[in-house]
Amino acid sequence: MAGVEEVEVVVAHRERATLRVGDVFLKIDADQSRTDREVEAMAMAPVPTPKILWRNPPVLALAPLRGTALGHLGEPSTASSTAWAAAGAAARMLHEAPLPPWPGRSLDELGSHLAAECEWLVANDVLPAEVVTLNRWLAETALRSWRPVFIHGDLQVDHVFVAGDEITGVLDWSEASQGDALFDLATLTLGHPEHLGDVVAGYGTDVDGDLIRAWWSLRCLSNIRWLVEHGFGSPEEFPEVAVLNKARERA
Repeated sequence: MAGVEEVEVVVAHRERATLRVGDVFLKIDADQSRTDREVEAMAMAPVPTPKILWRNPPVLALAPLRGTALGHLGEPSTASSTAWAAAGAAARMLHEAPLPPWPGRSLDELGSHLAAECEWLVANDVLPAEVVTLNRWLAETALRSWRPVFIHGDLQVDHVFVAGDEITGVLDWSEASQGDALFDLATLTLGHPEHLGDVVAGYGTDVDGDLIRAWWSLRCLSNIRWLVEHGFGSPEEFPEVAVLNKARERA
């Protein structure tokens, strides 16, 4: 990396940071168990992932992926319907792969976390109580038994890269685990409901749309406090809040 003139901060908060230095991405994580899991998950995943250049804890160096992100939460996606369908097909390939050896969060853990986050949102006047109550009711329908599959765990559109209609790679595997396939599909389409049909078409099996919407509510309710506490701005500007408000409008 000799001669590099600029360092770009891709994302940074108290737990971790990602920097771009020339053509190398440097991921710095205070919790090395997350990096251990990311490295193992990328080795197991049957979909394209970034090439690991080197690792010197707490730093993991990755090569860039070809193309651009499928989209960004809170912004219209310029990717084609075919590219979205390809993302659905990649998710199906992942979900059919052998399970990783570590479990995901249990139903009890998810339910307890959801309850705590909802209580915080109301107690701190972050969202109107009726918005929280409705979305909590929707979210709780996602908390049922499912057949565990290999999930990415944070399959947001910013983590899926495309060149034209081709998936060139998937980033950020530190949340990979055993879990509900619909959680990945919901995370991928969060804030982009217009592409849910494309993703399901690429996925190739019937998908319960009500459960996808339930996971949208659960993910948003569970993430807002973290975003506030890590300095991502004012809640009313969060795309997650817009998703929760739209759920109230549909009710």
